[in-house]
Amino acid sequence: MSLFEKPLFTFEMANNHQGSVEHGLRIIKELERVTADYRDAFDFAVKFQYRDLDTFIHPDYKGREDIKNVKRFQDTRLTEEQFLTLKKAVEEAGFFTMCTAFDERSVDRIVKHGYDIIKIASCSFRDWPLLEKVATVDLPIIASGAGSNMEEVDRFLSFFEHRNKKIALMHCVAEYPTPNEHLQMNQITLYKNRYPSIPIGFSTHEDPDNMEPIKMAVAKGAVIFEKHVGVPTDTITLNGYSANPEQVAEWLKAAKEAYKMCGVEGRRYVPTEKEKSDLEALERGVFARGDVNSGTSLDNRNVFYAFPRIPGQLTASDMSKYKKYVVKKDFKANEPIMKSDADCLEERGRVKEIVTEVMKLLKKGNVVVPKNSSCSISHHYGLDRYEEVGVTIIDCINREYCKKLLIVLPGQSHPTHYHKLKEETFTVLYGTLDVVADGVASQVIKGESMVVERGVAHSFASKEGCVFEEISTTHYANDSFYEKESEFVSPRKTSVYLTSEMLEELVL
Repeated sequence: MSLFEKPLFTFEMANNHQGSVEHGLRIIKELERVTADYRDAFDFAVKFQYRDLDTFIHPDYKGREDIKNVKRFQDTRLTEEQFLTLKKAVEEAGFFTMCTAFDERSVDRIVKHGYDIIKIASCSFRDWPLLEKVATVDLPIIASGAGSNMEEVDRFLSFFEHRNKKIALMHCVAEYPTPNEHLQMNQITLYKNRYPSIPIGFSTHEDPDNMEPIKMAVAKGAVIFEKHVGVPTDTITLNGYSANPEQVAEWLKAAKEAYKMCGVEGRRYVPTEKEKSDLEALERGVFARGDVNSGTSLDNRNVFYAFPRIPGQLTASDMSKYKKYVVKKDFKANEPIMKSDADCLEERGRVKEIVTEVMKLLKKGNVVVPKNSSCSISHHYGLDRYEEVGVTIIDCINREYCKKLLIVLPGQSHPTHYHKLKEETFTVLYGTLDVVADGVASQVIKGESMVVERGVAHSFASKEGCVFEEISTTHYANDSFYEKESEFVSPRKTSVYLTSEMLEELVL
């Protein structure tokens, strides 16, 4: 068995053996029975507590019966041989063995007896002489930190991590029993976020009939769980936070159901066929807006989206800006367009290639792109010819004044066009820009500007690549008039979302 590969459920026997090996064996046998149906999902451990009572209790207090815990520890005392008998039964049941050490001599005894895990109790979380001793032991450590502040938790974990110890941290509230309003379940989230590299657990002391905390702990991401357990008899009554075998069984059942409800972790879940079918039944289908001839590319001008769709039909979700569909047959108005009747060209990879080259040029030119800018790739003759004819446009602001960044790749040109409404000024930020305006060719180099007035036909290109700033009056849609517009593909622009990662990369 390997620790922490499955959720680990720890049964704390503490003093519930009542100082009787026979009763301790009964508890272990009952735990073996109630865990039988959960061995595939969980790992289990039984935990004992070691105190060297000859040195742990001050000489002046030995034999005192008016101090609850002194009396309790003395009345339930077991010998080493008796503990070893119980430990052997735990191993034969297929459980991990765990033991809490409350003093230095007990640490040595835990090592001597060959336990799998050593536990540090909340009351010992700041007991530095004991912690120094535990740090010398080559055993995995599970620690509860009830009552400690964050500085103390940080110091504790740093101490053991610097000594390369395998350690797990348990959220615990040391109020026996713990009412719901004091459970502080959000501490599990705090621990997971603050200490992402270590397993986080939940040591529980609520009423053993209360199954809500275990469900919440599972949902919060705890992977180790601990509960006090015992077996009541005619003469033995359990305390308010120790679970009997039936309550343990319900505890495990609730945990397993919670894990099922939480589902997969660390990756996106795979939807069931039922879920996919239910969603598809609610999607809009793609229909011909008017007559659509074979060989036509589909876009919002020649199709519409409506409910219900029929099986095998193109859906609205298929019509991504990165997918191009060309029909292979004629369609009449309102006819559904089936997937089998259209060829699909996936352009996402191509767009990613273009964006990568554009970002390289911006980086090379030390050009910072303002946040909240929008970006579009203009590909007049299609993405396949983008490096030959096209430009990438980053729209920064468009009010009474307008600012754009235009990126021309090496060897790329932009077709002749003019504007009726806006006047623009080009300022080169990187590279050189070859411009033909009103039939006159000129070259604009880095740091130079050029004004293009309304109605002036102009085109531009760059041999080495260029980034230039366009400052203009307000930009209006449909205010670009091209000489050869009838030859262009439609749509001739693909919008690209500029992620925060992209923009941050430009300023590093």
